[in-house]
Amino acid sequence: MAKINLLSLKNCPIFQQLQIEEMLLRTSEDNWCVINSGSTPAIVLGISGKVEEMVHTEKHKKKPIPLIKRYSGGGTVVVDENTLFVSFIFQKSAHTFPLFPEHILRWSTSFYKEAFDIKGFNLKENDYVIGNKKCGGNAQYIQKNRFVHHTTFLWDFKPELMSLLTHPKKTPSYRKGRCHGEFLCSLNKYFPFKKVVLDSIKTALLYTYSVKEVSAPILAKGQKHRKSTALVKTTK
Repeated sequence: MAKINLLSLKNCPIFQQLQIEEMLLRTSEDNWCVINSGSTPAIVLGISGKVEEMVHTEKHKKKPIPLIKRYSGGGTVVVDENTLFVSFIFQKSAHTFPLFPEHILRWSTSFYKEAFDIKGFNLKENDYVIGNKKCGGNAQYIQKNRFVHHTTFLWDFKPELMSLLTHPKKTPSYRKGRCHGEFLCSLNKYFPFKKVVLDSIKTALLYTYSVKEVSAPILAKGQKHRKSTALVKTTK
């Protein structure tokens, strides 16, 4: 049974969470699960995402919230206090599957199916869905012997924040042109409290790995490392 460190955060700004993750990825050889319940509002883009293509810049000027480039690939998401974040950072040796996106997604889908036990929960293309509606988006970062798989789950969402995002040129085929309100669903329809979702994930971890809970202050002694997570400066 592989060992894994569990770091639980609450209302940690997503920029800070991503900095912590990147530090753990680059300076540690341990396995980690980072869980964060809520963040101050922000728009998070993949490392190659372009603000002018992903964000309604005029709307954003009227409602400015931080724009962040994360160290991993993937699409653009809006996050706030009702977003649940789960990030896995693993050594290759923790699992038997090859380090390719489809194999990692297959493993993670199996893990969350076991954790949530929701009828209709599955993977469609790169998204977690319930039925044909998206409840979670994924991004990955893969090295030779180490990988990150992180997810933003929607406990709930605010249409006014979602409206800051454009309809991207490339979308999953199952979206079928639907707007955010018709394309997304919230976990609060399936669980009574956020804590139940998080406890379900922690219970699944305990069944699968040897878990050690750690606290955030230990991480303050991080080493120097390459830093790709950054705030995006916009012109006014």
